[in-house]
Amino acid sequence: MRVMLADDSMLLREGVARILAETGFTVTGQASDSDGLLALVRRDPPDVAVIDLRMPPGFSAEGIDTAAAIRTIAPQVGLLLLSQYVEVHHALRLITQFDGGVGYLLKDRVADLTTFAGDVRRIGHGETVIDPELVTRLVRRRREEDPLDELTARERAVLGFMAQGLSNAAVADELHLSVKTVESHIGAIFTKLGLAPDDREHRRVRAVLTFLRA
Repeated sequence: MRVMLADDSMLLREGVARILAETGFTVTGQASDSDGLLALVRRDPPDVAVIDLRMPPGFSAEGIDTAAAIRTIAPQVGLLLLSQYVEVHHALRLITQFDGGVGYLLKDRVADLTTFAGDVRRIGHGETVIDPELVTRLVRRRREEDPLDELTARERAVLGFMAQGLSNAAVADELHLSVKTVESHIGAIFTKLGLAPDDREHRRVRAVLTFLRA
């Protein structure tokens, strides 16, 4: 799988490149800013672009703007945003604006080589990857008459893994349940969140967004 990187910190950029190379990826380009990465993508689109959320010149949300530009240039490219901090509004924009093949991870996750490599591959295959710390923080948030209050602890756990982009089978593995049991929990989640029994995948997406916005 071919990967390109963009980060204004040469030390971090080189470190991530080395990790990816050691775990079987081919790093085809590196850039220190948005313009540099976009130029590389135009010449030879990778399978996945790993992008720092905050880059020159404004160090605000350049990474997401760059991701949007990449999707215009090469819609098939997977997009992984790396951030120093959990920034809920940026993460929500990422998963609602882009249709699959995206991820939002804290930079600390890069140190876990096996998990990080697996996340990059999942994004390259069109899945959505959300940092577990972001999911944890969102679960703690509350608002009046929160529909998520109706969910059991197990249903919340299932929905949390759904928000990370895991399939039913992968959720079953994580929670040591059968796939049939996970499907039953998902059905209960849909019912409690008031989602009509129409298209199943559409309801899955709506359930995840309800979870992340709560």
